[in-house]
Amino acid sequence: MPRLSEVIAALDDLWPAERAESWDAVGTVVGEPDQEVSRVLFAVDPVQEIADEAVKLGADLLVTHHPLYLRGTTTVAASTSKGRVVHTLIRNDIALHVAHTNADTADPGVSDALAGALDLNVVRPLVPDPADPGGRRGLGRVCELPHPLTVRELAARAAERLPATAQGIRVAGDPEAIVRTVAVSGGSGDSLFAHVRAAGVDAFLTADLRHHPVSEFSADRARSPLALLDAAHWATEWPWCELGAAQLDEISDRNGWDLRVHVSKTVTDPWTAHVASAPTSNAMGAPN
Repeated sequence: MPRLSEVIAALDDLWPAERAESWDAVGTVVGEPDQEVSRVLFAVDPVQEIADEAVKLGADLLVTHHPLYLRGTTTVAASTSKGRVVHTLIRNDIALHVAHTNADTADPGVSDALAGALDLNVVRPLVPDPADPGGRRGLGRVCELPHPLTVRELAARAAERLPATAQGIRVAGDPEAIVRTVAVSGGSGDSLFAHVRAAGVDAFLTADLRHHPVSEFSADRARSPLALLDAAHWATEWPWCELGAAQLDEISDRNGWDLRVHVSKTVTDPWTAHVASAPTSNAMGAPN
């Protein structure tokens, strides 16, 4: 079995910490470098349910997309929710490693996994990494559909292919408009509107779209009738777990490690229920 330090070195090759944003908190959070690793669990959120799942699975390493302590802390006391996660992991000899914005811009990265889940053909990054001579790394992806779909059909595909959440898929735009090109960005994406507009795509699928940016963006729809599709943050990033697990599986086979790599299917999206409003004149479908 490989040591933790060897597995972490392989993960760092996939998602180098120096490519993370300056405000981010990536890398190894807990874990003994010399401990042996035989089972790995990938998940989006390092929350208690996932820590408990790692214990039940007998994992030696938990790899998550979201950081445990993004803004730092002065305590890991078990009286706090995040402190309990730390205590659970250490008590059960489970290491925790985080790949966040360094996985967002990787090639392949979070948005490649999202595009793959929707059967979109990736053309280029939405916001290219200027340090990448190959032009493959960067934030978000500009994609093409193999066959045109309406906005309604693309939303239905996203609802079907992405993990189910209480939110589902929200849409701003004409549901019958034809979509041939799509920009996607896993996680929060309304800061990318200028890049989306410049890309000239027909639709943008992301998460965490806020009222005012969407309202302002939609007011300019006469100039560019682009549709917006808003999915749950967790759902847009979960496909990366499958991608990361497959990448580590390949490394394990190549190195003769025989790691057992798993992907958590526990839904850690914080929203737990959705009650639909009464249908309006611009409703896309039949009332629930």
